[in-house]
Amino acid sequence: MKVSIARTAMLASLTTRRCLAFAPSSVTTSSRARALQPANRLGGHITGASSRLFSTETAEVETPAVESAEVPKKKIRTRRILSGVQPTGSLHLGNYLGAIKQWVEFQDTGKFAEAENLDGEEFKEDPNVEIVNENFFCVVDLHAITVPQDPSELEESTLASAALYIAAGNGQTGIDPKKSKVFVQSHVPAHSELAWLLNCVTPMNWLERMIQFKDKAKKAGTESVGVGLFTYPVLMAADIILYQADRVPVGEDQRQHLELARDIVRRFNNEYCKGNPYKKRCKKAGMPTYPVFTEPEAMIVKAGGARVMSLTDGTNKMSKSDPADGSRINVLDPPKVIREKIKRCKTDALPGIEWDNPDRPESTNLLNIYSAVQPGRSREDILEEVKDMRWGDFKPVLAEAIVAHLEPIQKRYAEVRADEDYLRGVLKEGADAADEIASRTLKAAKVAMGFSIPK
Repeated sequence: MKVSIARTAMLASLTTRRCLAFAPSSVTTSSRARALQPANRLGGHITGASSRLFSTETAEVETPAVESAEVPKKKIRTRRILSGVQPTGSLHLGNYLGAIKQWVEFQDTGKFAEAENLDGEEFKEDPNVEIVNENFFCVVDLHAITVPQDPSELEESTLASAALYIAAGNGQTGIDPKKSKVFVQSHVPAHSELAWLLNCVTPMNWLERMIQFKDKAKKAGTESVGVGLFTYPVLMAADIILYQADRVPVGEDQRQHLELARDIVRRFNNEYCKGNPYKKRCKKAGMPTYPVFTEPEAMIVKAGGARVMSLTDGTNKMSKSDPADGSRINVLDPPKVIREKIKRCKTDALPGIEWDNPDRPESTNLLNIYSAVQPGRSREDILEEVKDMRWGDFKPVLAEAIVAHLEPIQKRYAEVRADEDYLRGVLKEGADAADEIASRTLKAAKVAMGFSIPK
């Protein structure tokens, strides 16, 4: 699974627009004051929290007049991004180019290079609104255990993944803990608790339609897979919903899971967030009477312009679960191993090297990788370089480009992983920030369902 933290209380003067990696609305100052009464009555995998739930408000920024012409007041909205990757195995080039590298770019620029909605339309921001981003990136270890994991390896895989998040950037750092929060999914108990509540709301036949479960169960055999593999889309929905995202950056293969999350939000809000009994429960708990969850919208994020495919089959995605290690370039592979894998990778017998020929998927895949590890170069420039090459000429060039791109990441990773106190401190700070938001959403869901809330 592909799965990828400024807090609302600190931004109480801002309209909140969440984006999840993984709709703003305005409320009056008086309603905000009521909602933020003692102990923040309603405290607060993916982007954006509902401004209604968190009782934030639009902050109108006065702009000096220019030559007596009145300039429209500018609104500020926060947008939260949460995304994550499983810690199973070693993170590979597809995880890095398709997720982590793009998280870093979003952290530094405030937008994804290529993202579109479910209708294939590019997302456009309102030029009259200033966006303040909150970035949360997690290691989704709860998703990892949907298939058996070696207990002696899971902790190290989790910490190694977190260290790579911090190391995997184009400069001296990847995910910067000063700009973004990094945490481990299981360190925020609200993820698993909300997943159980949503499991009890989600019809079984909705999960039976999930394509990924069918594919994985077919490979492993339905008698040997755990129930967690069947219900993990509900956990993914909980990841998204906890942070009240209105936009969720996901890969194309997660589109169906995002649509399930939207269905669950509608069902929950319709069943539990209407009528006088709901209003009475909210009043008793000292919280607003708006629907608990925000319905998220998918941001289909392109992996550096294209998906990274297997080195042994250009029609299949590069995957950690592939038993053949030669099918992928792991981010921590030493240069010698990278060169050997590229030397042995599958190609074809046709002359020349070209992009986007459906009959030559391996050619397209290797060119995509070559382009992705050389940011700033155009397709035309690359094609001009390789147009007269044979595979025997191109493979060493590709291998050296990958080695050069990964070398500083590997060096920075070694530094971060060696300082365990620093790494665990970053994860604790991230988990505390995420828990503050997630716990408020969980409380709102439990109030809506009628649970007894401890004082």
